[in-house]
Amino acid sequence: MTACTSIFAQLRRANTSFCRLSRRSLSTRSGTLPLTPVLPFIRVTASPRYHILPPVPAPTRSGFGCILRSFSSYTSSMSLSEEADKDAVQFGKLFERLVDDLTSDDAANPEIKDAAARFKQVLEYNVPHGKRNRGLSVVSSFRFLANKSQLTDVNIERAMVLGWCIELLQAYFLVSDDMMDQSKTRRGNPCWYLVVKGNDAINDSFYLKAAIHKLLKKYIGSEPYYVNILEVFHETNYQTIVGQALDLITSTENECSLDRYTQQRYDAIVKWKTAFYSFYLPVALAMYMVGNDSKDAHLNAKTILLQMGHFFQVQDDFLDCFGDPATIGKIGTDIQENKCGWLVVQALKLVNAEQRQVLKVNYGKEDPGKVKLVKDLYRELDLEGVFFKYEEESYKSLMETIDSHCGSLPKEMFIAYAKRIFKRKK
Repeated sequence: MTACTSIFAQLRRANTSFCRLSRRSLSTRSGTLPLTPVLPFIRVTASPRYHILPPVPAPTRSGFGCILRSFSSYTSSMSLSEEADKDAVQFGKLFERLVDDLTSDDAANPEIKDAAARFKQVLEYNVPHGKRNRGLSVVSSFRFLANKSQLTDVNIERAMVLGWCIELLQAYFLVSDDMMDQSKTRRGNPCWYLVVKGNDAINDSFYLKAAIHKLLKKYIGSEPYYVNILEVFHETNYQTIVGQALDLITSTENECSLDRYTQQRYDAIVKWKTAFYSFYLPVALAMYMVGNDSKDAHLNAKTILLQMGHFFQVQDDFLDCFGDPATIGKIGTDIQENKCGWLVVQALKLVNAEQRQVLKVNYGKEDPGKVKLVKDLYRELDLEGVFFKYEEESYKSLMETIDSHCGSLPKEMFIAYAKRIFKRKK
């Protein structure tokens, strides 16, 4: 009886929500658990106070153990969520300081102060206004991977700096990509090249890339993992440029060549243009920070994260056509831009000769009427249904890959990232 009383005293101190047992259920990540049938030896009073009844058989005690484990998972989940919220706030606050790091010395130099003012504007317009998922993933990955001695405020800040370096890399890609695609909006605002009204945006994109290396040298230049971090940034930049080349070669302006839109080509574009830098890079940076440079561990992580990146890009392609622009933050233009996207690849697997001709005549055209005809064909082929089936099957396959490849890496980290993007709306 004394032991049981002590247990509940600890639970009350751990989380006041547990005291509200009169609600007769407990929500956990495992589902809603009924309290009264599983805990027949506890009577709850309005105080609340716990009265111990006669001992119960072993099976019910086992049920009580299940409740304790589930409650532990629940409070752990709450703690992780609160921690992530705090990290997001700190991450946002750090950006202003990094802008100062990048521009203050140059702003004080009379020779180049005008360039510094321009670059400050480039940073503030193009970098901080996205969802920041890539950058924050470095921080959350570091928290999953680091041991207690590594979880210092200094290291958390370094992880945040690396996160902003990925956001800079993303901005560099987007400023140049928007020019190549002649896109109109980005994150709900005019694309940068339209703001500056000229090719000056090309040089601005170069600056965003150069800023990464200034921050790396300042914040981790003396760390043992500095070279690994430099190399993975260089490698990822190259991989993404290769992916962009494949995209441009396949989606030639004013030339709709449907024979190019194959599943094999689509998979290659997604892997090289998106998955490496969006999914593998954040986790790789955190792994190097904690001293994990094992080739096997990185290969396992890459296997999982490239598959996750493919899953993410298919969702992106679906949302480009069927998503709400107010929610996703941009007007979808994959059809007009003649993109080798997931929807057109799936359509080509399903069309008859007449429907294929509709695609050939109307895909890759700016005319809103032609865009509508393509979208009507997608609905006729029930590509929404095809996508929802794919989403369920791919998520199940991803869980299996996590099971088979997580190795020494924390399985819960990969599952958390998969759940974050499953059935997303933006």
